[in-house]
Amino acid sequence: MKSSAGSLDPQTRAEVLVQAIPYIQDFAGKTIVIKYGGGAMVNTSLMQSVMSDLLLLQLMGMRLVLVHGGGPFINRALEAIGHQSSWQDGLRVTDATTMQVAQEVLAGGVNKTLVRAVGAAGGQALGICGLDGCLLQAQKHRGPVDLGYVGDIESVNCRILHDGLDAGYMMVVASIAGSPAGDVYNVNADHAAAAIAAGCGAQKLILMTDVLGVLKDRSDPASLLSVLSQKDVPALIDAGIIQGGMIPKINCCLDALAGGVQQAHILDGTLPHAILLELLSDDGIGTMVI
Repeated sequence: MKSSAGSLDPQTRAEVLVQAIPYIQDFAGKTIVIKYGGGAMVNTSLMQSVMSDLLLLQLMGMRLVLVHGGGPFINRALEAIGHQSSWQDGLRVTDATTMQVAQEVLAGGVNKTLVRAVGAAGGQALGICGLDGCLLQAQKHRGPVDLGYVGDIESVNCRILHDGLDAGYMMVVASIAGSPAGDVYNVNADHAAAAIAAGCGAQKLILMTDVLGVLKDRSDPASLLSVLSQKDVPALIDAGIIQGGMIPKINCCLDALAGGVQQAHILDGTLPHAILLELLSDDGIGTMVI
């Protein structure tokens, strides 16, 4: 499955296609929410490959919502105006200037770049942010440190997403949220994707990141846990197998499952055709949380 198409003999190509049939049947007509970011977004050629893979899934009948952040692009924009960023527990401290830059970069820059990439692959995408149609409503993040305009999602209004999906568009969502009081918040893209997946009745949540998934031994790719039951997560955290930045990703998966999503996946979006291998093959390529 990991060989390039040109190196596969006709018999193997046919077997690959046949293996995908039951998955295509299961997922046709279902909503799948994908969080996209990291190296898969920064590398232009890889980004175009991912968009082509997503278009293929859409042509198979899947309803796709692509949720994105864009931290590296925000960093560049802030550096260009000489504004310093600071971080607390993995979250960007967002003052008024940073919030304005984040909104412009995510909703106006990165979002439209992804829409254009879908178009270049031959598809049609509709780019929005959480402010549009009151898609994402948030409140100020509560914690021991004031993070400024960082929000926690309180509610999701999926009407605008369903309207776009019904019209045949791939929906591309920037992780910016509003509040009933009119404030604008920067929200974590993983959290936004999990909230949208649960709120919109998605079949699957997929978090595309820069690591293979959950590894028993972080130095051994062969120790990947292909399937992980949510009941086993606390013990794996206690044992230090799930640690660091993987903990919030796993928590996003658990939140999505608690909201009715059937499966959640963590996979390395920098690997060629990772999302196709995870969804349409028996072995998969990342960690599926059930």
